[in-house]
Amino acid sequence: MEQIKLVEVGPRDGLQNEANSWSVADRIAFINLLSQCQFSEIEVGSFVSPKWVPQMAQTDKVFQAIEKVPGIRYSCLVPNQMGLDAAQEVGVQNISLFTAASEAFNQKNINCSIDESFERFKPLMRQAQDHHLRVRGYVSCVIECPYAGPIMPDQVALVAAKLLAIGCDEISLGDTIGKGTPDTIKTLLTAVCAVVPLQKLAIHCHDTYGNAIDNISMAIKLGIRVIDSAMGGLGGCPYAGGQAKGNVATETVVKTLHQQGFLQDFNMDAMQRASAFVAARKTNI
Repeated sequence: MEQIKLVEVGPRDGLQNEANSWSVADRIAFINLLSQCQFSEIEVGSFVSPKWVPQMAQTDKVFQAIEKVPGIRYSCLVPNQMGLDAAQEVGVQNISLFTAASEAFNQKNINCSIDESFERFKPLMRQAQDHHLRVRGYVSCVIECPYAGPIMPDQVALVAAKLLAIGCDEISLGDTIGKGTPDTIKTLLTAVCAVVPLQKLAIHCHDTYGNAIDNISMAIKLGIRVIDSAMGGLGGCPYAGGQAKGNVATETVVKTLHQQGFLQDFNMDAMQRASAFVAARKTNI
């Protein structure tokens, strides 16, 4: 059976929306535990200003200190030229860029329009290509926006196609506030797959309304083979008006996919250790 690739986003997308910042030591320990699980990719952090996202402060130190296991991608999100330069200084080879399918959300999140976000990407993509970096593109609000309401699938497809055109190796479609259902996910993927190859896509579900597993199952049925999740259901989005209450929990995704035969090589014992670490860290806050 074809295997599913899991992208663990807890150390970045998860921790960035936790009320209390984790120490550098805890973030390093967390990622080292995750590295024992056999994830395809682990999102280490983001090179954003600590003024705006204090939870991601000193990502450079975290990236340098973690134990990197061969075969796992260790990626970081970069919002701008300064972030990319800082990431390259510590040897990051896999970067992520982000935009949204909603103009209103983009203005709240990165203070620019969708078109302006692509203008910002141009020099970053040139630099990434010059240095042979792998680039992942995130699209937020692929189902609904907390400010503008439902988003048309054709709009998501347009943004995803632009990310493909500028050279993104993979495009993650984010149901930022968890309003998706299997039916809307099917409609979304039908539109996006008309302009972006299926193998270039990933799905990123938040579990705000308890639909994430059903939505992921629909995505898999339609051929998606890359799934984003966060250990312990950490995080959400700090710019979603309190409506993004948590990523889908890695533990739930893994158990579901393992039962279906999609994760034959995944280390379940290591996952339990990482899960216990998250639970203990939350308890101790």
